This record gives sequence, C-alpha cells and structure tokens, in this order.
Amino acid sequence: MATMTNVETSFDAEGAASGAQSHVHVFGPDQPLRLDGGVDLTPFEIAYQTYGELNADKSNAVLITHALTGDQHAANAHPATGKAGWWNHMVGPGRPIDTDKYFVICQNVIGGCLGTTGPTAINPATDEPYGLNFPVITIGDMVRAQAMLVEALGIEQLFCVAGGSMGGMQVLEWCASFPERVFSAIPIATAARHSAQNIAFHEVGRQAIMADPNWQSGNYNAEDSYPSKGLAVARMAAHITYLSEAALHRKFGRNLQDRESVTYGFEADFQIESYLRHQGFTFVDRFDANAYLFITRAMDYFDLAADHARRHGLESGTLADAFRGTTTRFCVASFTSDWLYPTSESRQIVHALNAVAANVSFVEIESDKGHDAFLLDEPELFATISGFIGASARARGL
Repeated sequence: MATMTNVETSFDAEGAASGAQSHVHVFGPDQPLRLDGGVDLTPFEIAYQTYGELNADKSNAVLITHALTGDQHAANAHPATGKAGWWNHMVGPGRPIDTDKYFVICQNVIGGCLGTTGPTAINPATDEPYGLNFPVITIGDMVRAQAMLVEALGIEQLFCVAGGSMGGMQVLEWCASFPERVFSAIPIATAARHSAQNIAFHEVGRQAIMADPNWQSGNYNAEDSYPSKGLAVARMAAHITYLSEAALHRKFGRNLQDRESVTYGFEADFQIESYLRHQGFTFVDRFDANAYLFITRAMDYFDLAADHARRHGLESGTLADAFRGTTTRFCVASFTSDWLYPTSESRQIVHALNAVAANVSFVEIESDKGHDAFLLDEPELFATISGFIGASARARGL
C-alpha cells in the first residue's frame, strides 16, 4: 500500500508564499516503477512540496519540474542552505504561477538526493545504500514516477506542467507520454535531445567525481569520506555552461580577488576563480555525488523522438510523431545568450509541434544572462508566462 506523510514547513523572509507543505509518498512493493532499463524499482519514495490549495474538481494543479541541480524546494526556504527556493521569483501569490489560484506541486526526481529514492537510499536487498547498484534511470522514468504520484493525488489532468533545462525535458516527456493528462505546457531553455556538446560537459563532470580517491567506486561513506573535491569540480565545470561570456565579463571581467596584484601562484587571484570555487564547494553541502552521476546520465540518454519510437515498437520516428494528436497548449521559451540549450533547439520543438498543428506559441527572450536566465529576474519571461497561463486558465474555465 502507498502511504504519505505530511510535514508543515514555512517560507523564508523572501519566500513566495506561506503554508508550504513537505510530503513523502511511499509506493510499496505492489506499485513498482517499471524502468526503461527493464527492471522494477520497488519500493520507492517521492519527496515533494505543495503550495496553494487544490480546488474541488482538482482542475487547478500545476506541476513544476526541476533542473539537474534543483530539487522540490521551488518556492520555500531550502532546508540545507536556508536560501530562497530556486523559482522563488516565479511561484507565489500574484506571481506568474500564482499560488492564490493554483495548486503547485514540485517533486524531487527519481535518482535525486533530497528524499526521493536514489543512490543514497537503502537497497532493501542489502540493507546498505544503493550506490552504483541503483538502476540507471531516464527522463521517462522520472516522469512515470511523477505520473504515479499525480494519479495518487486523484488529479486526472494537470492544468500546466512547467520547467526549464532538465525540467523542460520532463515537460516534453509528459506531453509525449501522457498528452491527455496535460492541458498546458511550458518548456523553457531546453531541448528534445541532448547534444554531443552537452554529453561531453557531463562526462567531464562525471570523470572529475570518479577520479576523486574518496569516491571509492561509488561506495563512499559521507560521514567518513566524501568525494567533495571531485563533485565541486564537476559543479564548477557545469556552472560555466549556465552563464554567458557577456554575463561573466559584466560581473567579473579580469578583476582580482581581494588583492592589488597577482600572486604568481595558484591561489584564486581572479574574482571568477573565487566565484567558481565557492559555487563548487557550497554545492557539495546539498547534493550527492552518485546522484549527480545518475541524473546527468539520464539527461544524456534523453532523445524524445527515438524514445517515443522505441516505446511504440517503431524502427524510427520523428520528433513530430511524439506529439501527434496532442491537444495540449504549448508555450516554448528560449534566451538569446543560452549556448547550452540555444534557441535553435527550441525552434526544433516548435517546428515539430507546428507539423502536427499543435497549439503553440514561442518567444526568444533577449538576455545576456545565459542559460540560467530562466531562474533569474527576467521581466519578459514573467510577462510571457503570466499571459500564457492567464489565457490557458480562461480556456480551461478556471
């Protein structure tokens, strides 16, 4: 039997709303999650946050899907860092995703490390953490787990699914796998498959982790030894891809860090060096190294057209085939300075949707903030999402 525990939490001073709730939903042996790798994950847990209230006919639910280094704490104080949620600008009363109107759900993905079953969880077969014995997962697996939770909550159709980066991949997977259960969708700064460049950056990060002696073939004990240096380097390398050259120049340039001249050594002479080191070593306080391996691998495997064809027993297929027959309303957004998921990737999604006569709008937002722009204060993005959600709500009768 599935069970659920609820814990009241409060928002930080800059939080988007009050009354957030933390939940853990447990799926027992009678409710296994069938993975794309051909094995069942059972039992498993999903940790998630909710904001706002579900209306009587359960038609106002919005699912927020998080990026690689995100988690379920989209709009409340993060329990590990105390900082505001990663989409605090977007979710809350009077904000584009208005918690006075909508019931917002944000889940920690399968393979994660903040309450949802992943490599840090206890393997019931061994009574030890899974580590590298955790099964390899896909974006499709993440979404099927989310769908099981949504069904358990009694929600037949989500009013909206929204997310950026890896979250955008999950949005696209939802629309391809469960089109009848998604009324509207907002994939932001994302792609329908990972590029060779993205796979390459992820491999650098994985190798940095695995080269750390404390990784111990994935069998590290966080209390005694932890591959913190390797994970920090992985985060540093990835973080560069989230920014743009213009943003780096504007914020740091070649400015020195707390000194008037270079040291002619290997300390953090430049502000950008100090910034990246800070990003790396604060990341290890809230993220698991093995989880990073599994989640980046899931992103690398993502190829919506090929995945759709395989699941339907076809030798090949197009991206348009994955959306054929959809009635979902789409709003696709990209940023001019995003070189990790450039606008060309979003245009491919839009072209595929146009090919099947889907209801789709598209906006390329002028910004020099790079890929991370979807997480930042971007008025044009806020206006776009507010307008799209408002129009979708009227069409839905909300």
